[in-house]
Amino acid sequence: MDIVLVLLQACVVIGAIVLGVRTGGIGLGLWGVVGTAILVFIFQLPPGSVPVDAFFIIIAVITASSAMQAAGGIDYLVGIASKIIQRNPKRLTYVAPIVAFVFTVLSGTSNIFFALIPVIYETAYRNGQRPERALASSTVTSGLGITASPVSAAMAAYLVLMDGTGYGLPQILLITIPAALVACIVTSFVQQRIGKDLLDDPVFMQRVEDGSVEIPAALRAEHARHGDASTTTGAADAQTAAAGGGPAGTVTAPEATNAGRRSGARRDAPASPIEHPVPPGGATAAWIFVAGTMLIVLLGLFPGLRPAFPDEEGVIEPIPMATIIEMVMFTVALVIILVRRVKPSSVVEQPLLKAGFVAAVALFGIAWMADTFIAANEETIIEPLGAMIEANPLLLAVALFLVCGLTTSQSATTNTMIPIALAAGLAPGIITAMWPSLIGVWLFPANGSQIAAVETDLTGSTKLTQVPVWHSFTIPMLVSWVSVVVAGLLIQLVVPA
Repeated sequence: MDIVLVLLQACVVIGAIVLGVRTGGIGLGLWGVVGTAILVFIFQLPPGSVPVDAFFIIIAVITASSAMQAAGGIDYLVGIASKIIQRNPKRLTYVAPIVAFVFTVLSGTSNIFFALIPVIYETAYRNGQRPERALASSTVTSGLGITASPVSAAMAAYLVLMDGTGYGLPQILLITIPAALVACIVTSFVQQRIGKDLLDDPVFMQRVEDGSVEIPAALRAEHARHGDASTTTGAADAQTAAAGGGPAGTVTAPEATNAGRRSGARRDAPASPIEHPVPPGGATAAWIFVAGTMLIVLLGLFPGLRPAFPDEEGVIEPIPMATIIEMVMFTVALVIILVRRVKPSSVVEQPLLKAGFVAAVALFGIAWMADTFIAANEETIIEPLGAMIEANPLLLAVALFLVCGLTTSQSATTNTMIPIALAAGLAPGIITAMWPSLIGVWLFPANGSQIAAVETDLTGSTKLTQVPVWHSFTIPMLVSWVSVVVAGLLIQLVVPA
């Protein structure tokens, strides 16, 4: 009978998550609260712990992020990233993923990556590279930044769960940051060899013939040598150009000229850099936010710098990092508002605040429901499941990957799966090494970054397929997952608790 009840409760939990994913947005958190209510009122389970700290950490961080966005700080960061990417076109597949990762770490949200998508695409296209290679790998590695950022929503949840294990922010970052950098490099190395070059890609060439896209200037001479006169100059035009009759690569074929007119592009104009205007004071706002982030890391590295007070047993302990993050980030928001004279009303209108609030509510509902279910069924299902994970720790990585793919929420997955690993007695270092398996969020093409990358790539190289789990992001996601976990497991061996 107990098994039947547990299965029914599990159906409630899974059903709430599925309905939440289908509803989308804030619906995930609301369905989580409804699931909690069903477990409490129908199954008479005691309510689990309300994730207050994790909720308010997210609120504090997104408030500071939104103040920075209102003051132009996000534009400043995007401008820096854009310049770095455009200055290294030949190494784009290596540079872009690392830039996407670093800027996600600094901002605490992968939303900053949206602004980099057109920059990465244009840089790849202008230089005759297959855009899929840099776009897909950068999209994936931006997700790695979530588990390496001290101010992300998932980190907020993870810090609260790991409190008391001996693993605080410094130990976590010492594992996740270098492991993620290794994954970025390995992913870029593999991705550089994915797909055909543009001139050999039938999808791209069909789009050229249709007039929806043109041959980039960097490839026109090579295309002309192949003798295809339907879209660029033929061999005769190339000889004329070589003899001084015109610049090499000048387009004279009527079909190509019409295609160029339809696309609205000037074929022979030099490629100008993509500029991102920065409002006055944007740099100041960004550096205030970064300084707050660095202060959080500093206080995490040196607990002696934090005020200490006696706990319930009279032992003097530094105040927890959750409290530190809340204090620092709310203060950062106020400093940006005062220094840059930002209207408080404009802060609440920022897209980041909306996205962050959705994440906070999703975490609140799912975490509350998961804790209610887990705490009430520890002996019946959690202990056996924990024993399986303890016997084969790699199952935790698989579970994190799949659950995150299904829920598309790193913070909700953290609150659902990490307590099980802790209950199993798994070492904090091993758990932390496997935590970046949240990269499974890219399993299904249900994220804005994936859709934006596909829609931006006019060459058709970045694509989805009829099979939901097989798309341009699948290979870089799997490579990143394996490499970040392997690197993390090796690194955690030398990280002191």
